[in-house]
Amino acid sequence: MPVPRAIFLAHASRFAALSPVQARSVLAALVVLLLAALAVLAVPQPPAATAGSGIDQTTDLALYEGVASAVRHGEDYYTAAADALRAGGYPLRPFLTFRMPALAAAQGLLPVPAVLALLYALAAATALAWHRRLGEALTGVPARAAALVLLAGSMLAFVQPDLVAFHEIWAGLLVALSLALRRPGRWIEAVAIALIAMLVRETAALFVLVMAGLALAERERREAIGWSVALAVFALALSAHAVAVHGVTGPLDAISPGWTGLHGFGLFVRAMTLATALQLFPVAAAALLTGLALFGWASWRDPLALRVVATFSAYAAAIGLFARLDTFYWGLMIAPVFLVGLAFAPDGLRDLVSRTLDRRRVRVQSVER
Repeated sequence: MPVPRAIFLAHASRFAALSPVQARSVLAALVVLLLAALAVLAVPQPPAATAGSGIDQTTDLALYEGVASAVRHGEDYYTAAADALRAGGYPLRPFLTFRMPALAAAQGLLPVPAVLALLYALAAATALAWHRRLGEALTGVPARAAALVLLAGSMLAFVQPDLVAFHEIWAGLLVALSLALRRPGRWIEAVAIALIAMLVRETAALFVLVMAGLALAERERREAIGWSVALAVFALALSAHAVAVHGVTGPLDAISPGWTGLHGFGLFVRAMTLATALQLFPVAAAALLTGLALFGWASWRDPLALRVVATFSAYAAAIGLFARLDTFYWGLMIAPVFLVGLAFAPDGLRDLVSRTLDRRRVRVQSVER
C-alpha cells in the first residue's frame, strides 16, 4: 500500500509504514492513553490558584518575591530564604526545600524592568528557535500557522509578568530552548543552556539525564560526555547549596512532608492543563487533548521528537509518582511546547487508521503446465 500524502507534516508520520497488526496495536495503545488521561477527573482539585495562571500567587510567589527583594537590598540569600520560609510556615528540611540561589541572585543584581525584559527575551528566543524547527517539520502556511497558535497557547504562563519570580517559568523556557537548539553533531549550546536550567531549578536535571541517556543509546559518545559533564557541574553546585542550607537551618526547623504523592497520570494531565491554554477547556476535553498532544509528538518521525517524547514521559512519571497536589506546577518544566504535538496528531491518526483498515490479501496461485 503506498504511503499516503502527509496532511501537515513535511514527511510521512512514524506510523505510515506500520503493518496492519502493528497499527492496531498502536491504535489500542492510543485508546488506553486517552482513557488514562480521563483519570484527571478523579484527582482532587489543587489549592486555590490565581485566575488565568494556574499558580498560587499568594504563597509561593510571595515567598520568592520577598527573597529576591531582600537580596536586592543586600541581604545574604540563604539567610533571607531561611527567614522567609520560617515566617511563612514552610519546611526548611531537607535542603531541597530551598531553591537554588541563581535566580534570586540575578534578580537582586538587576532592576525589575530589566528582569522582565530578560524574561521576554528568553521567551522570544525560545519561540523563534521552535518556529525554525517547526518550519522544517511542517509543510504549508496553514500547518505552520496552527503550530504557532499552539506554541502561543503553550507559552501563556511564560510571558506573565506576575510570574517572573517563579523558578519553573525560567527553567521551563531554558529546557525548551535547549531542546530546540540540539541537533545531531551540534549539542554544546544545548548542554550549556540546560546547565543554566539546572542551576535555576534542580528538577531540570531529569531532562539532562534523558538527553544523556539518548546520546548514549545513539552512540554519540562526545555528546553523552557533554551532558555528563553538565550533570557533574550541577552536582557540585547542589552540594555547595546543601552545605549553605545546613549553615542556616537547625534540628528544630520544620521537615517537608516529602514527595510521594502517588497521584498517577491524572495529576500529570492536571498539571499540563493548568500550565497551558488547556485550562480554558472543560476538564474532560482538556484531558483528551493532553493525550492527543502526546500522541502527536510520538507521530513525528524525527530525533527531536524522540527527545521531546522521552522528556515528557520522564516528567509525567515524576509528577505521577512524586508530586503532591500543591506541586502540580512541575508541569511548567515541559509546558512551553507541549500543545504543539496537536499539529502532528492529524497525520498520525490518519496513518494509523489507514494502516489498520488495510485488509489486502496476498493470493498465491499455482499454474500447471
